[in-house]
Amino acid sequence: MADLSIDFNGIKSPNPFWLASAPPSNSGYQVQKAFEAGWGGAVWKTVGAPVLNVCNRYGTIDYKGRKIIGLNNVELISDRPLEVNLKEMAEAKRNFPNHAVIASVMVESKKEAWQEIIKRIEDTGVDGFELNFGCPHGMSERGMGSAMGQVPEYTCMVTEWVMEVATRPVIVKLTPNVTDIVQPARAAVKAKASALSLINTINSIMGVDLDSFEIKPNVGGKGGHGGYAGPAVKPIALHLLSSVASDPEFQQARIPISGMGGIETWQDAVEFMLLGATSVQVCTAVMHFGFRIVDDMIDGMSNWMDERGFKNCTDFIGKSLPRISNFGDFDLGFQSVARIDHNKCIQCNLCFIACNDTAHQCIDLKDMKLTDEVTERLWPVVREEDCVGCALCASVCPVDDCITMTEIDTGRPHITWNQLIKEKPEVLQWDKMIEYREKNHIHIH
Repeated sequence: MADLSIDFNGIKSPNPFWLASAPPSNSGYQVQKAFEAGWGGAVWKTVGAPVLNVCNRYGTIDYKGRKIIGLNNVELISDRPLEVNLKEMAEAKRNFPNHAVIASVMVESKKEAWQEIIKRIEDTGVDGFELNFGCPHGMSERGMGSAMGQVPEYTCMVTEWVMEVATRPVIVKLTPNVTDIVQPARAAVKAKASALSLINTINSIMGVDLDSFEIKPNVGGKGGHGGYAGPAVKPIALHLLSSVASDPEFQQARIPISGMGGIETWQDAVEFMLLGATSVQVCTAVMHFGFRIVDDMIDGMSNWMDERGFKNCTDFIGKSLPRISNFGDFDLGFQSVARIDHNKCIQCNLCFIACNDTAHQCIDLKDMKLTDEVTERLWPVVREEDCVGCALCASVCPVDDCITMTEIDTGRPHITWNQLIKEKPEVLQWDKMIEYREKNHIHIH
C-alpha cells in the first residue's frame, strides 16, 4: 500500500492533507477533531493583533443547484485571546505528536512585534510557522496581510526578521493579488524562507442585490472587498503554483510548497502535487462538507498511487511541471478534429449552435437514418476538412465521450512558433503568413 507520509522541510505528517489557516482551524477542539478524522496537519487560524469581527462574514456563488462554487469572506484573523490559542496549540501538539501543527502569524510591520510573537509561539512546541502575507481583507489598513505580500521588499524584510529568531521551519504565504507572483516568491527565497504556501484568497466583491442595491455579503447595509476561495479558484491557483514551482530561481532554493485554492477532492490534491506542491491545504470544502471528506481524499490518493506504482508522494510530486510551456513552444503541426459518436448523441444540437455561432462553422445538421426509429431532429456532423480542433463542441456536449478530439496526421511540419520565426522570419508579414498556411494546409477562418 502506498505511503502517503510527507516530510515538508522537517515538518512531518502522516499524509499531505492539511487544514488551511481559516475557520476550520480556529481552536484546539477543531484541530484535534480534524486529526482524529484523519487530517495530516493543520495551519492554525492566524493569530496576532486584537480584532473585532462583523456579521455577515460570508457570501457565496451557487451555480445551477451546486452550492458554494465560490466563497467570499470578510472574516479577520483569530478573535480569541493569544494566550488561549497558544495553550491550545501546545495541547494539540502534545496529544498528536506525529501530526503537523503550524502557527499562522500576522502582526504589524515592526521587527519587535514579529520577533516577540514568534518567540512566544515557539514555546508551544508547534512544528513551524506560516507568515500570512496574503490575506486581502480587513488588515490592509494596518499595513498587514497582502499589504506586505504585494511588495517584494517588505516580504523579504519581514521574513528576515522572523528567520533571525525562529528555530523551526518558516513558511511564507503568498498573495495572488499581484501582477507577478514569482517576484514575492523570489523575495521569500532571498530571505531564506524554509518553504512557501500559495495561494491565499483573491480580492473580490461577491455581488449586488438587485432589489436593495446592497453589496453581498451585507454588513449592516455596507459591503466591500473580501477574500474569494472555493472550487472556482482552482485553475488560478494551479497557474500561480506552476509559475512559482517552474521558476529557475525558486528551483535552485530546493524548498517545498504547500498548495491551496479550490481543493475539494483527492483528484484536485493530486493535480496540485503534480505541479509541485508537497502538501495541500483545504478550507472551503471542509466548511461545506465537514472534516469527513479526508477519508475519500486518503483512499482516493492511495488507490491512485497503487494503480500507478508510486510507493510514496515524492515519486510524483512535480511530475507534470516539465509539461508546462509557453505558447511559442507549442507544436504548430499538431492537429486534432472533433468526432461525434452518434450512438451516444441525444440530438440537443448544442455542438452545432456553439460551432456555428461562436467558433468555426464546421458542423452541419444532416438527415441520417441510424436506426429504424423515426426522428424529427437532424444529426450534427463534423466536416473534418474544416475543423480547426478548438474543442468547443466537446466542451459544451452534455454527454460524456460523445464528442472526442482525435489527433490526425496532416503532413504538416512539426515546428514551434519560436522555431518558425527564427527559420522563416518573413512569416511575420501577412502575405507570407498566408502563403505558409496555404502551403501547409492550415485553415484560415
